[in-house]
Amino acid sequence: MTYTYKTKGVCSRAITLEIDGDHTIKSVAFAGGCNGNTQGVAKLAVGMRAEDVIARLRGINCNGRGTSCPDQLSNAIEEALAIM
Repeated sequence: MTYTYKTKGVCSRAITLEIDGDHTIKSVAFAGGCNGNTQGVAKLAVGMRAEDVIARLRGINCNGRGTSCPDQLSNAIEEALAIM
């Protein structure tokens, strides 16, 4: 399943991700944001179980914003899982 999430409170504008039927992350792509950092987070998430990525990234804060691109990825995955 491919899912696009509109981010909130961060520099990136959206996250597109693909999750297979056994909840493994197949791909992640950020639109905007800090290019090197978002590419790194995306590559680290690929191949992991969705629930493990959520657990690792949830609550990461960027410069006092109360969220971050990794935190937004955890939100995106959670929403995608809810509609699978």
